[in-house]
Amino acid sequence: MLLAIAIFLLAGLAEIGGGYLVWQWLRESRPWTFGLAGSLILVLYGIIPTWQSFPSFGRVYAAYGGVFIILAVLWGWLVDKKSPDFYDWLGAGICIIGVSVMLWAPRA
Repeated sequence: MLLAIAIFLLAGLAEIGGGYLVWQWLRESRPWTFGLAGSLILVLYGIIPTWQSFPSFGRVYAAYGGVFIILAVLWGWLVDKKSPDFYDWLGAGICIIGVSVMLWAPRA
């Protein structure tokens, strides 16, 4: 279970970090190297989820979506300095409950 969580976290950081660098390049007039680095990191993001041991692509990506939401809230708070409000945290909590149900519910 810890490996699955670590892979989700790594994928999320790659997706958010890569997207952030592309955003900086296109929206904040940073050098083209930001865009290139962000693009390469986004390619890596596409590879990382394949390391999961879960057999279903759809389930892995659906569960990852919940993890992504939580990481995006944290990124906004820590990097963009935009404090999440009660509803941001409530939504993130609901997402993590959904992720847990999807991945670890007993199945026949």
